Amino acid sequence: MAKRDYYEVLGLDKNANASEIKRAYRKLAMKFHPDKNNDDKAAEEKFKEASEAYEVLSDDNKKQRYDQFGHAGMEGAFGGSGFGWDNFTHASDFSDIFGSGGLGSIFEGLFGAGFGGGRSRRRSNQGEDLQISLSLTLEEIAKGISKKIKINVQDTCDTCNGSGSQDDSVETCSQCHGSGQVRQLTRSLFGQMQTIVECPSCRGEGKIIKNRCPKCRGDGRGKKAKTISIKIPAGVSEGQYIRLRSQGNIGKRGGEHGDILVHIQESEHKIFERQDADLICEFPISFSQAAMGTEIQVPTLTGKVKMKIPAGTQSSKVFRLRSQGLPHVNSSYHGDLFIKVHVITPTRLNSEEKDLFDKLSKFDSEKKLNPEKSFFSKLKKFFV
Repeated sequence: MAKRDYYEVLGLDKNANASEIKRAYRKLAMKFHPDKNNDDKAAEEKFKEASEAYEVLSDDNKKQRYDQFGHAGMEGAFGGSGFGWDNFTHASDFSDIFGSGGLGSIFEGLFGAGFGGGRSRRRSNQGEDLQISLSLTLEEIAKGISKKIKINVQDTCDTCNGSGSQDDSVETCSQCHGSGQVRQLTRSLFGQMQTIVECPSCRGEGKIIKNRCPKCRGDGRGKKAKTISIKIPAGVSEGQYIRLRSQGNIGKRGGEHGDILVHIQESEHKIFERQDADLICEFPISFSQAAMGTEIQVPTLTGKVKMKIPAGTQSSKVFRLRSQGLPHVNSSYHGDLFIKVHVITPTRLNSEEKDLFDKLSKFDSEKKLNPEKSFFSKLKKFFV
């Protein structure tokens, strides 16, 4: 399948400026981010395709080559295997791409781990990111909460103090001379192109260990338990995650720490159903309350509030209580609470109640209750 034009991917023409390119990428990244499209391979590919286009068109040198030679000018730019997330060098632009507040902070703190959450490139000796799930109640989400969790991580080996060697016998890699990188030549239509790749001998570390530590086998780290503190902002939702920077596994032989990604899950609530920041609650009322009107006390996440039921209320009527829902993340605004009332038909009647309903039925017959015209038109459409 032919590779699509980068401008076409972002929905732009070739005269687009930097702010237009950034705006177009923001729109596609928000739409196709994997966290919003669970197990959707097509969305994941579109997300990667948009990121590749942005990587090229937001870089003046790459854009100039692409404008002049097209995809042929990009041969070798991303290595032999093509574009990968290690090639994405603009993750630190997230606060600029998505805004310094609101969605920008959500993408960087909760939503932007696809690119290492702001690191320009992942180093070869950086430790792995760890992922944990945290289940929250709606009450916890409404207020925001701090939690402590015990987790196992890879930390510095106690025996070799992280060096990976039992006698500190470490020598400089003879292939890369300690740089951890080597130059690689690739051929294209325009001749040879030179790229920098990880050294295959030392795997980017620049050093080679002779006598490995018997406990960690040269890794320079071992498993340890530690307690982490997590501050959950109010208003988070299922599928978002919080990045705890530099609290994951330590890298081999004194490398940098990875991160911990805390995935948010919501516990099912007994009363409320959530729709974004709004809440829905179904509430039962009696025939007499519906007919004559009344005042009821309905539940919220912070207690009970009074709500008026007007006379003649029909079953399934929905009432809105403004700002009684969940807060929006990083905002003072709240969603609403929707109360859907259901008129309950009694199933067990004593003799006195039966007499009362018998008297009431005589009034019903006098009122000649009939369905409205709209009811019959809807019924007709159903059977046609």
